[in-house]
Amino acid sequence: MSISVQNITKLYGTQRAVDGISFEVSSGEIVGFIGPNGAGKSTTMKIITGFLSDFEGTVMVNGMDVRTNALEVKKHIGYLPEHNPLYTEMYVREYLTFVAKMYGLGKNTKSAVDKVIEEIGLTKEQHKKIGMLSKGYRQRVGLASVLVHDPEVLILDEPTTGLDPNQLLEIRGLIEQVGKSKTVLLSTHIMQEVEAICNKVIVISNGHIVANDTADNVKQNKSLEQAFHELTVQPTE
Repeated sequence: MSISVQNITKLYGTQRAVDGISFEVSSGEIVGFIGPNGAGKSTTMKIITGFLSDFEGTVMVNGMDVRTNALEVKKHIGYLPEHNPLYTEMYVREYLTFVAKMYGLGKNTKSAVDKVIEEIGLTKEQHKKIGMLSKGYRQRVGLASVLVHDPEVLILDEPTTGLDPNQLLEIRGLIEQVGKSKTVLLSTHIMQEVEAICNKVIVISNGHIVANDTADNVKQNKSLEQAFHELTVQPTE
């Protein structure tokens, strides 16, 4: 398993953001992690990526414990948070070169940056300042930054939030393409997104996993029909 989450619980004061959840994501899968805002998606992703270490339970990524091997785990993960953190005064190529050096790519930095710029469709924008780009192209830069070190696992938190319909389709297409050779855990509260690109869906509500199956099988579960309707019609933030 690329990702193994076993009985994790995270408290914020007396609030249980996640409450004893378990799931696994296999190599090569694109898994939709779906639920309403506040369900526990972002907290779970921060735990998997090692950004939150104060939790109960066990999380393994590529066979490594995220608590005891946090730095090594991060070398194997590409993590795009919900609010894409970019240095808007930097140029696209400059920023990606900076990120590649942070990952210690050394003499391979230029070739890695060249490759990801071409793969993510940033060739025409590579010499522009990030602050000049549209929301869609900023998301492309975010994706490029988490792919530049060629990680085996991608953790993408609401990567299409705030995009217009054309940008949304473009980013979904990019995720689907890179997912052919990587393990992807993709959080969203848009059911159509899961149906479009994901092999499997994990549904979380109020800190609990309420479904873990293919999207079709989960939708056929009558007890979840109303929950899916609510997720589908929720507006994006």
